[in-house]
Amino acid sequence: MNRARRHQRGYVFLKGNGWYLRYYDYVVAPDGVTTLKIKCTKLASFGGPYRSKKSVRRLADEFLKPLNNGTQTPESDMTVAAFVDQVYLPWAKEQKKPSTYDGYLKMWKGYLKDRMAMPLREFRTVDCETLLTALVRARKQGKDKLGIRTMAHLKHLLSGIFRYAIRTGYLNGVNPVRDAVLPAASPASKTHAYSIDEITNMLENVPPLAQVVIATAAFTGLRKGELRGLEVSDYAHEALIVHRNVWRKEIGTPKGKRGQGAVPVIPWLAQLLDGYIAAFKPRKYLFEGLKRGPADLDYLTREVIKPALTKAGITWHGWHAFRRGLATNLHRLGVADIVIQAILRHSDVAVTRDAYIDRDAVDPRSLAAMAALQTLICNQYTTTAPEAQIGVVVQ
Repeated sequence: MNRARRHQRGYVFLKGNGWYLRYYDYVVAPDGVTTLKIKCTKLASFGGPYRSKKSVRRLADEFLKPLNNGTQTPESDMTVAAFVDQVYLPWAKEQKKPSTYDGYLKMWKGYLKDRMAMPLREFRTVDCETLLTALVRARKQGKDKLGIRTMAHLKHLLSGIFRYAIRTGYLNGVNPVRDAVLPAASPASKTHAYSIDEITNMLENVPPLAQVVIATAAFTGLRKGELRGLEVSDYAHEALIVHRNVWRKEIGTPKGKRGQGAVPVIPWLAQLLDGYIAAFKPRKYLFEGLKRGPADLDYLTREVIKPALTKAGITWHGWHAFRRGLATNLHRLGVADIVIQAILRHSDVAVTRDAYIDRDAVDPRSLAAMAALQTLICNQYTTTAPEAQIGVVVQ
């Protein structure tokens, strides 16, 4: 409901060592009822340029300007914490991917919520920078240090919160996070990329079924959730068509605008997959659990892969290191970055706009790149298709 706002000058007074402003403002109560209340705020400390009411009047006028011109709304008196808990997170849960929402929730509760008791309208760019700097300092004093990547994620979340507040009318004006500068943080830890030698060593030391999953991850660059989401019908011998992503028990679409698409399968991997399918006979999902649902790769990692690799003295760096490894190995073969981006289905339009084609077709340049990888693998590693009896069951 729009309310006519009268122009107010407020009442400036000195109390103790500070100058204060008493003024009227509409506020929204927890039950949703909007009421007009008298409020008070400190404008400045007494002394220096602020020794008289007249000298403080400019500060009062600046403070009251957004109230008088309607820039601030009653809803903007809601605290940031209340807005996030009651408005933003419920929206994010409905609109974002479950894994994205889970990440937002963890960052909010782990780093931000306890520091966001101020009203939406009072959060400024300087407050954002002060908050992020305080987080870095607090972590430096403990064992955990916030890296550059984590700080960027926190700023991105804050920016999204205030962008949504503006879009939904809880706040008017400019996003206060937009121009905030990230403080110096710990350098991002170097992400691992499996080399061909590391991959082939793994394949030689894990049981047959784990071998098939690892080979698929290493030579297609599929993400962990995309591996879980593969169905038997998605395998066309010369390509895997990525249609879905599985996170925990949630089945959704792959990450990014170009996440769905065809990924080339080199002949070596095709032979391995053909033998696996003939032996294991998956019904729906290419990699199935005991209940015929998507395989639990965390269980496979914990119970099968890690013990086998530890016994062989091989370090496990996680599933995403296969994706990074594919990009690195193709780059070392001289494959153009734009082709690598197409194979990995990254959504950066500036890089992939001319390379990523019809979702169910394979770019000829991608095929040529994967053929080069096939040659490298054949020169360094030879394996047979899985035996008819698979000794490992994915839970």
